[in-house]
Amino acid sequence: MAEEYLTDDEQLEAVKHLVAEYAPWLIGGVLVGAAVFFGFRYFQNYTNERAYRAAAEFGALTAALQSNDHTKSRQIADALIKEFGSSPYADQAQLTLARLDVDDGQLDKAIAPLTHVMNDSKDTELRQIARLRLARVLTDQGKPDEAIKTLAEPMPAAFSARYHEVRGDAYLAKKDVPHAVTEYQTALGAADATGINAALLELKIQDLGAVAAPVAKTNSVTPNEAKP
Repeated sequence: MAEEYLTDDEQLEAVKHLVAEYAPWLIGGVLVGAAVFFGFRYFQNYTNERAYRAAAEFGALTAALQSNDHTKSRQIADALIKEFGSSPYADQAQLTLARLDVDDGQLDKAIAPLTHVMNDSKDTELRQIARLRLARVLTDQGKPDEAIKTLAEPMPAAFSARYHEVRGDAYLAKKDVPHAVTEYQTALGAADATGINAALLELKIQDLGAVAAPVAKTNSVTPNEAKP
């Protein structure tokens, strides 16, 4: 090739010319690569730091709830929602606010946080839990028809028993005894009857003059569901 016949000086000049022509591109590529690398590391560290902070705040919220400090619990929950709104902890904070509202007898205020989690949470289980709790609140408010409508959508098998139980409570609030008994019996006979008080349901059914259905046998337990 032609390069084989160049003198040493000519080859050196050719190299200098290539370096002068392509050096800006090479340097730019190195700089871009370094920016991407260090930018990713910064973002990763920032994300991890926020996750740790959110977890610490949620730990403080749990401690405040255990000490029955409603004021501090509300403050921490509000801060979690404001600072870490896209994290799962924000959904838990919304459920906590609803629970505190119910405990304080402010049922109207519990509607908004429960509705938010029911509609917007990325966690399927939390959405179902919020739906159940919202239906209970509506029943307690004297709005059983709205409660039944809230539970009208198809339910996951793991929540079937609890859905039927809450619907039974709503029908009972309407004084619709036949439908209430049917829902209670379905809850007791569900394939996955977790999260329900079987003995209490049997008493409800007997008190309504009906016979309790066989209680489903299951070894699984679904966490996080308790009456707010």
